[in-house]
Amino acid sequence: MSAVDVEELLPETDRDFLVAAGYEHAIERVGDHVHIVIKNFPLPRYKPQSADLLIRVKNGYPNAKLDMFWTYPDVSLPNGGVPLKADVHEQYGGRNWQRWSRHIANGKWRPGVDNLRSYLTAVKTELAKGI
Repeated sequence: MSAVDVEELLPETDRDFLVAAGYEHAIERVGDHVHIVIKNFPLPRYKPQSADLLIRVKNGYPNAKLDMFWTYPDVSLPNGGVPLKADVHEQYGGRNWQRWSRHIANGKWRPGVDNLRSYLTAVKTELAKGI
């Protein structure tokens, strides 16, 4: 994928954020979504303590909210149990991703304000709960 293609997939502020945060990542179009995969995303309250994190960006973003996230490989609680609302798997890019059904409540996504940075803050907040 050429740099021009990547530039068309995400707003510049999101691309700059990923680089500035030091995330090893890949961005690609998959059907009508853009997939952002962040390699070795930290999961300190789970097993394993890092995994690839998939964020699916739908058409209409950044006005349309980001919703749910996926991990690969499977992530479990320290006791071996499945995290809350993370018991569904979906195939993307030849991998069987674990879907975390975590949602930003309606009215909480602020079009023109929220972005990948604020969404990853919400993801980290969810993961910090360790449930």
